[in-house]
Amino acid sequence: MHAMQYEITLPADYDMGVIRRRVAEKGHLLDAFPGLGLKAYLVRERGRQGSPVNQYAPFYLWRTAEGMNGFLWGPGFRGLSADFGRPAVRHWLGAGLAHGASAAERGVAGPPTSATRETVRLPESADPAEAVERALAELPAHPALHTAAVAVDPSRWELLRFALWHGPAPEDAPGVRYQVLHLSSPDLDRLPAGRHW
Repeated sequence: MHAMQYEITLPADYDMGVIRRRVAEKGHLLDAFPGLGLKAYLVRERGRQGSPVNQYAPFYLWRTAEGMNGFLWGPGFRGLSADFGRPAVRHWLGAGLAHGASAAERGVAGPPTSATRETVRLPESADPAEAVERALAELPAHPALHTAAVAVDPSRWELLRFALWHGPAPEDAPGVRYQVLHLSSPDLDRLPAGRHW
């Protein structure tokens, strides 16, 4: 599993309706993309949920490197780059995944509506394997959880925790908060739960 995200920070007075329309028109194009575990079309809006910025920040969990490469070198990412400039793409190696109870099992209609992302730099003294094991043990077991992932960027020794939620994210969920405009999840069921090494 590979985690990936790019952030497009927009002007303070930017009409976020432009992003909402873009996702409404184009979000479905990745609903069957080969090798894609999930793409969460995420936004932050200045003044909402404590966000200081307007931002479009899609987050991906890739089942295959081939799928990720196919997207980055394909027409979708080219089109985004043409419209907004080519963003820096962050990448983390997947370490683990937790699936929440299905929407039907918890009586919730529809896809997740919010997300949280926390990144933590691992100190020089920290054992990366122990830090990952701890993060995996701490994956949330909240009833509103849709999916949670742990990943690591070994170039920075940065630990990532990402979670999708049905309804608002819990108050005690750490990290940056996003609204989910759409979820493409063609291979999510093929991403195994638990540790990925």
